[in-house]
Amino acid sequence: MKTHNLAFIDVETTGLDIDKHELIEIGCVLARQIPVEGEGSRLELVEEFEFKIFPEHLEDADPESLMINGYSPERWENAIPLKEAMEQFSEKVRGASFVAHNVSFDLAFIEKAFKKTGVKNLMHYYKIDTISLAYAILYHNPEVQKFSLRFLCEYFGITNENAHTALSDARATFEVYKRLLKIGAGEE
Repeated sequence: MKTHNLAFIDVETTGLDIDKHELIEIGCVLARQIPVEGEGSRLELVEEFEFKIFPEHLEDADPESLMINGYSPERWENAIPLKEAMEQFSEKVRGASFVAHNVSFDLAFIEKAFKKTGVKNLMHYYKIDTISLAYAILYHNPEVQKFSLRFLCEYFGITNENAHTALSDARATFEVYKRLLKIGAGEE
């Protein structure tokens, strides 16, 4: 795991119900772990990418979710079909470990999309949840009362100008992860 690329992933969906709602956006920051003697590892950006996915059942969407993630037909006019997105996504993250803020949510929608499309998931089976890391590392810090991505960005001074868009939240997760690693290593 120490040598696998890390795929910092965020998804946007038409709602919170995995059985009813669908994936409409995937954002990913792919980073290479570079071992540094005596210091652990350093992260090097490999690439960033996002896919806007054409919703098939917009009639089932939660209007509040669409408002939060900024869905509009105009913003999704260049969206691609789910199968095409998952084929490209799978190749780009081949062998990488999945990292997300609240990994169970993002992973559930990604796994559902792989199953629905029949595309093989080529990622490594390791998963990292930045909420769990933040909880473990910052639990005793009296300044930290919440572990949401928004709160942690504010706490660390990370700008997330387009919150609730997949790529922006994936970038924010990447930055939060790097800050947490420094604290965990005793560097802050």
